[in-house]
Amino acid sequence: MSENRRVVVTGLGAVTPVGNDVATSWQNMIDGKCGIGPITCFHNDEIKAKVAAEVKDFNPRDYMEKSDILRSDRFSQFAIAAADQAVKESGVIGTLPPERVAVYFGSGIGGIQTFSAEMKKMETRGPGRVSPFFVPMMIANMAAGMIAIRFNCQGPALPAVTACASGSNAIGEALRAIRHGYADAVITGGTEASICEIGIAGFVNMQALSTSDDPNAASLPFDKRRAGFVIGEGAAALVLEEYEHAKARGAKIYAEVCGYGSTCDAYHITAPRPDADGGKRAMIEAMNEAGYSTADSVYINAHGTGTPLNDKGETLAIKGALGEDAARKAVISSTKSMTGHMLGAAGAIEAIACIKTLETGIIAPTIHLEQPDPECDLNYCPNKAVKADITLALSNSLGFGGHNACLAFRRV
Repeated sequence: MSENRRVVVTGLGAVTPVGNDVATSWQNMIDGKCGIGPITCFHNDEIKAKVAAEVKDFNPRDYMEKSDILRSDRFSQFAIAAADQAVKESGVIGTLPPERVAVYFGSGIGGIQTFSAEMKKMETRGPGRVSPFFVPMMIANMAAGMIAIRFNCQGPALPAVTACASGSNAIGEALRAIRHGYADAVITGGTEASICEIGIAGFVNMQALSTSDDPNAASLPFDKRRAGFVIGEGAAALVLEEYEHAKARGAKIYAEVCGYGSTCDAYHITAPRPDADGGKRAMIEAMNEAGYSTADSVYINAHGTGTPLNDKGETLAIKGALGEDAARKAVISSTKSMTGHMLGAAGAIEAIACIKTLETGIIAPTIHLEQPDPECDLNYCPNKAVKADITLALSNSLGFGGHNACLAFRRV
């Protein structure tokens, strides 16, 4: 098998709290529109967290038959929708043998809404009433499996399950599969649908979520008022393809995936390493693969969750990876200020934000950044989009368990 083949992006799809396709999501990001609001999907009196970044007006019937909807969790429905958009835009299906097309699709939690509903059913109506589809609806690999079935992808079909880094790890491993000859195209990305009572209660009780009831003062990356992340949901999908194949068939090429770093802190189940070494090393790996030089104009889509530990630690990682001077020249933003934290889907939608930044020359802002933290002293593109001629875009994802991933993109 040949090594180091170039890998490009030929299709994008998204279902997010700020839009149910890529064009709408991106426009709302650069406009600084906040997708956070009061929780509406369940009655919420007892749980301290009052806001979330919910997907709005999503109809799975636009993408799936009713019978398939009834047998799938919301996280898989989001995944199918995003993948369908990306595949249709790419046009890659049918141009390769099915066994040369793979699916690498991440989810941090999987079908927690199904798990919650079926547990309630068992407790109130008995085990005989549990759905026979409970297990396939719940398991975290099913988004990848359903996408593979939908598009007859007979190459590897694997999930990445690395908490908040799942989407980025899925894309990075898809890059490697194509680069080293195991596939010629991969449908990749991430999905999550964890806005339910038990999902939110768990995050609240570990003191990870913001408990602000003001949607404009809840997700506050790099602001000294920050006090936790806002849970989001949705999915984002990318079609990655071997460059020569994409060029030969005249595909639209958005960007090249030119670097990937994956490390583990090996430190704590939730807290990042105080010295930020794992995140720094992931960035350095991605930058080295991408051929980074000090002449590059760099944009970083930060993990930027709005938790006290993450934001100052990520700032330290960026300085360590780029060096103090280059870090201060880079433009950084956290789109989680608008989308909330989409967990396993976060890395995928943030990869798309990087790609759109390269395509348009516009950097989406970090909104609601009004009181900068002195320990977060880089350029986080506060409140308004800016124009910049970016040559290298990086996307950081840092997950519970110490999982760190960084993706690098360039224009072709």
